[in-house]
Amino acid sequence: MKRTLTAAALTTALAVSAFVGTGFSAPASKSTAGASVKASQAKTYLIAFQKDLPHNYETTIAEAGGKVLRALPEIGGLEAASSNPAFLDNLKGVAGIQAANIQITHKLGYKKIDPAAADGLPVTDIPQPNETDSYWQYQWDVQRVTHNGDSYNIETGGAKNANGTVTHKAVVGVIDTGIDPDHPDLKGNLLGGGNFVPAGIDPSEKGDPTDIRDRDGHGTHVAGSIAGNGKVKGIGPNLGIRAYRVFPENAGAPTSWIVDAMIQAADDKVDVINMSLGGFDAISRYTYQNTGSYSDAADMVLWKRAVQYAVNKNVTVVVAAGNESLNLNNPTEITDYMNAEYGYLGFQFKGASIEVPGQIPGVITVSSSNKWSAEKIAFYSNYGARSISVAAPGGDNGPVYDETRDLMKRDFHYRTLSTWPTYLEPYFTSNLRSYALLHGTSMASPKVAGIAGVIKAAEPELTPSQVAALISQTANDYGKPGTDELFGAGEANIYNALLNIKK
Repeated sequence: MKRTLTAAALTTALAVSAFVGTGFSAPASKSTAGASVKASQAKTYLIAFQKDLPHNYETTIAEAGGKVLRALPEIGGLEAASSNPAFLDNLKGVAGIQAANIQITHKLGYKKIDPAAADGLPVTDIPQPNETDSYWQYQWDVQRVTHNGDSYNIETGGAKNANGTVTHKAVVGVIDTGIDPDHPDLKGNLLGGGNFVPAGIDPSEKGDPTDIRDRDGHGTHVAGSIAGNGKVKGIGPNLGIRAYRVFPENAGAPTSWIVDAMIQAADDKVDVINMSLGGFDAISRYTYQNTGSYSDAADMVLWKRAVQYAVNKNVTVVVAAGNESLNLNNPTEITDYMNAEYGYLGFQFKGASIEVPGQIPGVITVSSSNKWSAEKIAFYSNYGARSISVAAPGGDNGPVYDETRDLMKRDFHYRTLSTWPTYLEPYFTSNLRSYALLHGTSMASPKVAGIAGVIKAAEPELTPSQVAALISQTANDYGKPGTDELFGAGEANIYNALLNIKK
């Protein structure tokens, strides 16, 4: 069944402050609108049918007062827009619909933990790209995960051919802001991908399904941690990467775009999906400007179906835990956060909420460890004994900042170095071009995705559950002995995993 990709208009931009790592979400009623109705009046909705999409789903939605923007037949869902305030009520009587809700928009939050970019001192003692052949000495994070590069002597994720090309033994799909397709450290491993941002979001968005050009930098940084092979090295320098762009410049991505990308990545037969993004779904009902009672039931259903769709196609799904410093095992704490974050807009949340996709069954959820401690995770990282699978190095601002929280004492050397679009200005943490120092669970998740990719390259027959088990079993046991709320099973390590495979 053909998907429908209708132009939409985002009516609010990304918040100026966000943070390095997974994103946060807000209901799409304040950020997206259908092309067929005025942006000021429309809301977008996510609708989950009990089974397959009926053949007359477009007529069904039209009769309820809406228009289909995107069909997701593989998981029995769709995205619709409507300016009719009775739209959800009209759907309640439709046979075959399991759940419907105002759609959630997920935003990259990686600048939120940088509330004042002018504070602290940018790093200027790392040489520019034209002054060095390698940044390995600055990649403390990759050094630690690869046991100082020893894992490369066992498996790199692929094999170089005599003509200089690479045969990729495993492929990682990166669902993110896209990639710089011409970055010298990435282009040798880039195998394409796709664009899921509709035309008309901004003047640069033409609806070209092949437009994976990164407008933000986040996706390029993530990709370098997975499969960089140049001045920086990823966990698997010869892994293949496919970029699935779901974020426009300075704006969020609705759930429908993200799960659509997950479906496509699975259909493209990637071995691993990395999602350094996320948000929160209200399990219980909430109110919006006293106009009605809502829940995020359809979001939950379609997240679960999309993850299961990928797992059923033998794809390991790795996600960032989030950067709100929340205990994910305390749903009330999450709800309190959501009320503090969105209450001024007229939302009132009650009861339980969860982080998505980090608390969806079937994913590997990654918290962020740091350079200087085996007992404490990064200050921003979410945590939770039953929520975190493993940790990986995502960096932070160093031990002095951790103790004082003095913005002037942030040391950006403790962040993680990776690729940055060659055409963007330097990120504020340094004066580097084409490379940047970032931190967040967004930077931790791709380390584990890279580990999963290298494991699949070494043992292609392993299932997602077996890959996840191996990663947990071979993690370095940081924090309290055994599984704990901060590190999960420990800090993931590809060298340990490969040694285990060789036994």
